[in-house]
Amino acid sequence: MATVGISNPKSRLRLLLLEEHGIGEDPTVWEMDYDGGALPGDPRHTPEKLHKWLTSKKICPCEPRKMAETDLARKMEELSRSNRELEQFAYVASHDLREPLRMVATYTQLLAERYRGKLDRNADQYMEYATDGALRMQALIQDLLELSRVGREGGKKQSIDCDAVLEEVLRDMSSSIRDSGAIIQHEKLPAVTADRCYLLQLFQNLIGNAIKFRAKAPLEISVAAEAEGKYWRFTISDNGIGIAPDCQENIFTVFQRLHARTEYPGNGIGLAICKKIVEQYGGKIWVDSKPGTGSQFKFTLPAGQPCEQGAS
Repeated sequence: MATVGISNPKSRLRLLLLEEHGIGEDPTVWEMDYDGGALPGDPRHTPEKLHKWLTSKKICPCEPRKMAETDLARKMEELSRSNRELEQFAYVASHDLREPLRMVATYTQLLAERYRGKLDRNADQYMEYATDGALRMQALIQDLLELSRVGREGGKKQSIDCDAVLEEVLRDMSSSIRDSGAIIQHEKLPAVTADRCYLLQLFQNLIGNAIKFRAKAPLEISVAAEAEGKYWRFTISDNGIGIAPDCQENIFTVFQRLHARTEYPGNGIGLAICKKIVEQYGGKIWVDSKPGTGSQFKFTLPAGQPCEQGAS
């Protein structure tokens, strides 16, 4: 028995024929350029005639490994193209939705300010719901836009002094650090190969998470790094509420939340952005944690050259 399939890689028609020999036996795969002409009879019912026709044209069977490699390369290209299209869609959708949503949020807030207390209690509540929903949607779209930008804008690969980056993050977050009473300590950090803007975002998201999910005890955060081959492994530790073991992989997925929005704000995108940044440079990110004992977020980044003064 033989089955036929036609593929069109890079605008070139190829004819793939699978000759089955029976249960437990590997089939023979034939591959040839196809000009669109008629095949001899119906290959599904006349495999002998088809086999004779292929042999007469001196078309040899494909090597299984070569065929598998060709198929794998084609599927990887299709997947890569699909991912690029999805990222482009997310970027365009997020970007184009911001302006009309800003108008909705602005005028909903104006209505609430002007007519609060002048209508019945239900009207005030409805306007509050509408305003809150519009503002949350704005934040969600902004987060999606940030996620779609990672990698899309071609992050630079240069040697960056992580000490300087962390100091800038701590200055930018000084208000929330002061309000939370957090004590943040860090060792001398190395240089890594990455984009400075992405590093700022990475440290800000992880330290911001530690502040957000703090426990009742005074918050303590530490940042350290140690060499691991050609990479540096960073650890950001806290004594916060911790994460259950069965949730530790899911937290890096987009929109994954472990708590109600009334308990902790956010859209569940921050850690997905961290994961995308780290993986863009060939690193990995994970968490070690137990409920009530705090968390250790760890990630690896390729080592950079020691930074000279002003190189960061």
